[in-house]
Amino acid sequence: MNTAISVLLGLGLLAPLSVALWAHLPRRPLPADARADQVLLLKHERRLLLLQDGAVLREYRVALGPQPRGHKQREGDGRTPEGLYRLDWRNPRSRFHLSLHVSYPDTDDEARARTAGHPAGGAIMIHGLRNGSGWLGRLHRLSDWTQGCIAVTNTEIAEIWRVVADGTPIELRP
Repeated sequence: MNTAISVLLGLGLLAPLSVALWAHLPRRPLPADARADQVLLLKHERRLLLLQDGAVLREYRVALGPQPRGHKQREGDGRTPEGLYRLDWRNPRSRFHLSLHVSYPDTDDEARARTAGHPAGGAIMIHGLRNGSGWLGRLHRLSDWTQGCIAVTNTEIAEIWRVVADGTPIELRP
């Protein structure tokens, strides 16, 4: 009986430990001289790819907004835009761990929203976890929790920040 209890206790500790390791186990970093010349988001697969000359440098699993299907129509719709944009500026003091701004809305997005009588929205970012929530690691991907942004772990956004320059094109596919 004591052996059975010991095994059950061991399994009870092993499962949370395994989850914690999975949530935070680091990958080998990209080389110091790595540079992405394009970023590609595959929304339905929840995958963000950094590309260099068409080859994949790194792939990340992401969380999106609560309504990920379809192109962003207006502020507050919980959708991530679709189309061709640029990563046009960065915010090192974001309320999320680092953030890279997607150039949404463009003139077409603004016109479409204006015609519908809504603001287009903005502040669509690739970012890490909310400050103080970095302990979640990969667990954040268990739900789509952003307001239309693209979320990765803090370690991942630090790597993306390092290898993606301002002005890099980003394609967001359905």
